[in-house]
Amino acid sequence: MHLFAKKSVALLAGGLIAVSLSAPSFAADKTLYERLGGKAALQAVVGELWNNVAADARINGRFKHTKPEAFGGQLVDFLCQASGGPCQYQGKDMKSAHTGMKLTDAEFTALAEDTIKALNKFKVPAKEQGEVIGMLASLKGDVVGR
Repeated sequence: MHLFAKKSVALLAGGLIAVSLSAPSFAADKTLYERLGGKAALQAVVGELWNNVAADARINGRFKHTKPEAFGGQLVDFLCQASGGPCQYQGKDMKSAHTGMKLTDAEFTALAEDTIKALNKFKVPAKEQGEVIGMLASLKGDVVGR
């Protein structure tokens, strides 16, 4: 898997998890993982995100040596773990994963936009999308310009 892909997987995973895709407050007693619909739902969102990234000329070159199943598998595990699910993410932390990549603000923004597009497809509410983007934004210093 290309280094950027690994880092992006972790970044997006963190962002999507933070998205909390939290359903209405009636589900407050459930984990985010459960509110998102479990692993199958995470796989669907991540699959759509891959499609978006692959079609995005602004960043798809960063993923040209990345296999979709590798991208998806790591990101799903990251999101699953971060949302309270049973998975174990085995990837690097964001700083280590992105060191030497010299990612730009524009690339970071493109990935965030592709994430929003995937969330929109699955009708994730604006509040939860805001949480996801907030999570992504909190990781920016660990990934951009390293």
